[in-house]
Amino acid sequence: MIVFTIGTSEPFDRLVSVADAVAAACGEKVFVQGGHSRCRLARAEMVTFVPYEELARLMAEARVVVTHAGAGSALLALGQGKRPVLVPRLHRHGEAIDDHQMFFAERMAALGLAHLVVEPTTLPEALRMLREEDGRPAPRTGSLAEALRIYLSQQLGPPSGAA
Repeated sequence: MIVFTIGTSEPFDRLVSVADAVAAACGEKVFVQGGHSRCRLARAEMVTFVPYEELARLMAEARVVVTHAGAGSALLALGQGKRPVLVPRLHRHGEAIDDHQMFFAERMAALGLAHLVVEPTTLPEALRMLREEDGRPAPRTGSLAEALRIYLSQQLGPPSGAA
């Protein structure tokens, strides 16, 4: 299964609109938490929102997680043992007030914690070629806070004053 989520803010139709093409290219179930998207999908299953615990469960079960490049969604995927495919909302498309998601996604990809796909129309082929192990970072369990703590300690070292 491939899980898409666009977070809880504005619609992200540029991403949601490719979910059916991903389902066709990959030959597997695609679940979309589409928020307030105006898209209508024929192949992929789309809901507006699911509770946090349900989204975490779906991500844990997924082969691949595709998400906007919001920090919360990316860290939730990492906390479920997935290396998310990040598709940043871009200012030039009116999806964000600036390109902060691009900067975040580039940094996550450079650290090997995520895959970056800038243009959603390339997702069907990119995901078809993605091996299952490409979607999994080093094993992690637990909460979002634990995933963030692990990530920060790996990048920055132990907190000041830690023994």
